[in-house]
Order: sequence, then structure tokens, then C-alpha cells
Amino acid sequence: MELIFASAFCSVVVSILLKTCKSKGFDILQMIAWNYAVASILCFWWFKPDLAHISIAHTPWWLVIVLGVILPAIFLCLSKSLQTAGILKTEIAQRLSVVLSLLAAYFLFKEHFNQIKMAGIGLGIAAVIFILFSHARTSGKATSIKGILYLLSVWGGYALVDVLLKYTTSLGMQFSVTLNLIFIFSFLLSIVYLFILKTTWNFKSLFTGIALGILNFANIAFYIKAHMLLKDSPAIVFAGMNILVVIFGVLAGLFIFKEKIKLATGLGLLFGIAGVVCLALAI
Repeated sequence: MELIFASAFCSVVVSILLKTCKSKGFDILQMIAWNYAVASILCFWWFKPDLAHISIAHTPWWLVIVLGVILPAIFLCLSKSLQTAGILKTEIAQRLSVVLSLLAAYFLFKEHFNQIKMAGIGLGIAAVIFILFSHARTSGKATSIKGILYLLSVWGGYALVDVLLKYTTSLGMQFSVTLNLIFIFSFLLSIVYLFILKTTWNFKSLFTGIALGILNFANIAFYIKAHMLLKDSPAIVFAGMNILVVIFGVLAGLFIFKEKIKLATGLGLLFGIAGVVCLALAI
């Protein structure tokens, strides 16, 4: 459970960094590109692939291409969704993707759900709904068709990333090389996209991109390690991660951005903590 805590914490810090940098005029797309270059280097250093026993022929290139496209694309969709639908609705779509992830755990990974695990998942989903919809009621803005499409892409995209990252943990010795290739492909694709946009490069986005890469890699590395240790219980990782991200996000809003906690948000936090406790007991 410690790995899930660490992954969720890094995920929230990534969001805080992106939110802060965007308000200060940093180029988020450049930061995203350099983030994947740093993640690739850290991946090689952290997982130390045994190159002598790696087979290029057995590398799942379909997974490299699919995740290599989805990872930067989901960042872009997230940015567009924030612009067209707003931060509250985007946060709802992002975190309610856990429902799709849990369906995958049941139907694709054939996980057995006992009573305490189901209680933890149920409390977690209730917590997410309470917290996010309590904030959504205050926005009152209609969402355009384009905004709805971006929200749907965030909802489905984050679930797909969860499922595919879980799948990479079943690759054995090919896992570390595959993950490294995914980061490299994401970096190259992001650079090509920036050149198409004729971006003006700047050093401040490079340095913040390095910081983003360290945090983003830590988020993914801890998340994957959790799946490796709990290989028969992906639902615990899926649900635990999303519950904790919401809890940490609310706490960050309270202490860093001085947001006020509503009654529904407080109830959601209590449900979330109870859900995490149940999931920890189910391990």
C-alpha cells in the first residue's frame, strides 16, 4: 500500500506543478516533451534491463506504439479539456475512469472480489463522487460538444493507460525495455508535434520539464511496482490510486490553494479514508 501512496502523492504533485507553471506562462507542451526524455533515462537507470537477455523480436511493439501515442495525447486532451470544460468536470472525468479500470480488473484480469475488497471499492467510488460532484455543482457552466468529447477522451484514456500499464508488468524481462521504448516513442512524438506547431523553444520549460519528468516517472514506477507486488489484485491498485489522488488533491486545495471544504467534501474524505483502510486490509 506504501507504493500506491507514493504514486498518488507524485501524481498530485505533478498536477500542482502543471497548474502552477501554466499560470506563470510556461510552455506546458515543451514540459511534457522533455518530461518523457527524462523518464526514459530514469527508466533505464531504475529498472536496469538485462540487455544480454532481451529479444527485440519479442518486444510487444504494438504496446510501445499504443502507449507511446496515448501518454502524450492524454496530456494534450487533459489540457484541452481544462480549457473547454473546466477543471472541475475534467477532474470528475479523470477520476471516474476508475470505474472502467475496475471493470477491466474483473473481466480482463479475472480478479476475485471478496466482501472487504468490494466494500473498499464501493466506499472509494462514493468518496470520489461526493468530493467531485460537490465542487461541480458550483461551476454552473454549460459544456460545448468539443468539451464533452475531450471529457470522454480523458475518461476513457486514463482507464486505458491504467490497463495497459498493468499489462506491461506481465512481460517478464521484456518489461523494462518495453517501458523505456514507450517513453522514447512518447518523447519523439511530442517533439515532432512541437515542430509541426513551430514552437519557440525556451530553457525555462526545459528545466521545469526535467522536474516534471522526475515526478511523472516516480508516479509510473511506483504504480507499476504496486501492480507487480499485487499482481493478482489489480482492482486494489486501480481503486487505491484514484481514491488517494482525490484525497491528496483535496488536501492540497485546502492547505496550498486555500480552498474551503464543503460538507459533501468532508463526507467524501471520510468515505475515502475508510475505503483505503478496507483495501489495505484486503491485501
